Amino acid sequence: MPSKTRIKDLLTQNPVCLRSLRRYLALFSCAILAVAASPTVTTLAQDTSESDEVIRVSTDLLLFPIRIRDKRGQIVRGFEQSDLALNDKDQVTAGLYFAPGADRVAIVFALDQSGSLREIISQQRDAAVALFARFSDRSSVAVLRFAESPSLVVPFGRDPEAARAAFTFAAGANQHTAIFDAAAKALKVFDDLPRVRTERHIVVLISDGLDNASQTKANAVISEAVEKRVSFYVVHLPLFEPRGGRLAVRAPAKGFRELARETGGKYFLVGGDPGDALKLDKTVDLTPIFQAIEEDLRSQYLLGFYISETARDGRKHRFSLKLLPPGVEYSVGRFGYSRSHDFFVNLPSNITNLPK
Repeated sequence: MPSKTRIKDLLTQNPVCLRSLRRYLALFSCAILAVAASPTVTTLAQDTSESDEVIRVSTDLLLFPIRIRDKRGQIVRGFEQSDLALNDKDQVTAGLYFAPGADRVAIVFALDQSGSLREIISQQRDAAVALFARFSDRSSVAVLRFAESPSLVVPFGRDPEAARAAFTFAAGANQHTAIFDAAAKALKVFDDLPRVRTERHIVVLISDGLDNASQTKANAVISEAVEKRVSFYVVHLPLFEPRGGRLAVRAPAKGFRELARETGGKYFLVGGDPGDALKLDKTVDLTPIFQAIEEDLRSQYLLGFYISETARDGRKHRFSLKLLPPGVEYSVGRFGYSRSHDFFVNLPSNITNLPK
């Protein structure tokens, strides 16, 4: 097995939580971008009101967003399922699901309403709504604002004007900020949505990165996001501090950047030039950031494994997926790029001992 290969433990004895392993490291707390699976098996059936398929109950489908690049680090488009090679000696998979891009999304905008950011965030309302509008009309948007505690101001819906209005608010003067509590709240907002196979769940979190009030630990939020297959796109509008006789970006709270990098999203530092911090007429336009988020989502592929009933024997089974075209590699969640990744599945047996 190549040294760069990462090992993913797709299902543990707790079928609701997927776990991941690095080849030479210990078990992480919860798995990469995994879908929840019930103790019974799961199937897909057509929703009567939507053209997308909604997860129901009869075969396990595990879904993972992946990124594919060439040797120069450029995005590779046009990949098809025929470009993939599945090696499954134990025959625990019943097939693959592979689809390009992201057309349907559910977006939560999580907005830091501390006084220093109010005006900047208010200026982004048109750009934010434009990001939502660029996806299909089956997409949905919600807005959450936070200072010392989070508040859902616009629940999931398809009304861009409601989202636009939520970007204008009064500043919370001299309040503490609880970024990770807000991130945990954002994850819960997705709980009431129907589980649609092709829908991507993302949080766009806009903040100065300073957390001085959260009860929730960053690692706990990251683990839950990975379990629920929610990606964070973190937009950092930094504060500055004197350091070594000059202004420098004030370091964000530990776990702030990792919230994006370990959930399959991306981290963006905006206006990191100290000279800009002294400009009285400084304006910030996040349109390029929102365009980069759209481009990233559309450039990804959705990879899925149908897990067969033969996997439910209480044993750990390994299978791998390799890209066939030369000079390309792919990443899954927090794991690095490689031509091939190994996966483990470990499901409890359906056979139970009857009482004597």
